[in-house]
Amino acid sequence: MKKKQNSKNWKLATQLVRGGRIQSQFGETSEALFLNSAYSYDSAEAGEDLFSGKIEGFKYGRYSHPNLAMLEERMALMEGAEACIVTASGMAAVFASLMCQLKSGDHVVASKVLFSSCHYIITQILPRFGISYSLVDGADMAAWGKAISKKTRVVFIETPANPTLELVDIAAVAKLCKKTGTCLIIDNVFATPLLQHPLKLGADMVVYSTTKHIDGQGRTLGGAILGKRKLLDEVVMPFVRHTGPHMSQFNAWVLLKSLETLKLRVDKHCDNAEALAAFLEKHPKVSRIIYPGLKSHPHYAVAKKQMSRGGPMIALELKGGKKAAFKFMNALKVFDISNNLGNAKSLVTHPASTTHASIGAEERRKIGIGDGLIRLSVGIEDIEDLKADIEQALG
Repeated sequence: MKKKQNSKNWKLATQLVRGGRIQSQFGETSEALFLNSAYSYDSAEAGEDLFSGKIEGFKYGRYSHPNLAMLEERMALMEGAEACIVTASGMAAVFASLMCQLKSGDHVVASKVLFSSCHYIITQILPRFGISYSLVDGADMAAWGKAISKKTRVVFIETPANPTLELVDIAAVAKLCKKTGTCLIIDNVFATPLLQHPLKLGADMVVYSTTKHIDGQGRTLGGAILGKRKLLDEVVMPFVRHTGPHMSQFNAWVLLKSLETLKLRVDKHCDNAEALAAFLEKHPKVSRIIYPGLKSHPHYAVAKKQMSRGGPMIALELKGGKKAAFKFMNALKVFDISNNLGNAKSLVTHPASTTHASIGAEERRKIGIGDGLIRLSVGIEDIEDLKADIEQALG
């Protein structure tokens, strides 16, 4: 096989199409799919050298494979990271990024508003291993300063958060983490790799569910962890290699092809979301609209500082609670009701009864997830059709 050199002068759109490409002797223009689980060696000595690290190459599908290697390199180029490790799901990426460096007696700090599975890991699973945690109001920098201590091994943040689109000042928290030697992990799913760059703002690791906008068409599950090569090679990779959450060849191949159109899709997602947010902000039947690109967002100043655009996600609240929310959702004809997000198709969900139901009503109330809250994942359809669909549903 031959590997094309990546030009450091290439712009993002070119890297998304050509970065990390491996070609076989046949010179295929579309990256090949390598459906095999193991590899043979020219000699026993070559096998020994591969496993000792003396020479580079593929050994076993759980360690790596050509499709994974291409995807990881292209993801790293896109993120501006030294290295990337891809996993079988977004939650596998989150869990690996935490557990690879935590032990009994350690302390974790996280933002209060989290995806329910992330909330469950931090508040339910980690304590079983003797790991304590603190949850912090994301906008309260004094609270961050108080919570992060020398005992704090990891800080985990979603920004924008799922589903309230709460923002956290990444650079400000990063400064606090540097003082204590704490690892800062940012879940960057809602912003996508194109709109916010946590590593440049001081984060140590950034994680994604590639299931969302990176796939963009609802076909595969996947996750990614990105950061400095030494941290990923020496801390994350041993955990991943021995616990086995690696992505399949087929899913890696699908995601590699998805990256070719990511910028085009995210631009359209944002165009539609910005227009829809402005439309909803003026609608008399919407009691509250939450969108980082609107001046009405409580953390608009943070959004302007660390995000290039408002993003593809919108949250809105209707008067009348769950009954009003369900009535609205059931009346939609273009939007699909789904707990997923990041699809080319516009999706709508009711977090209190689906994605965040396991958190409990009292905790949801504390973090702003009311029964009337609705999350919109804005797709790439014609904006006039999306506006008309919402207008008739509200009517």
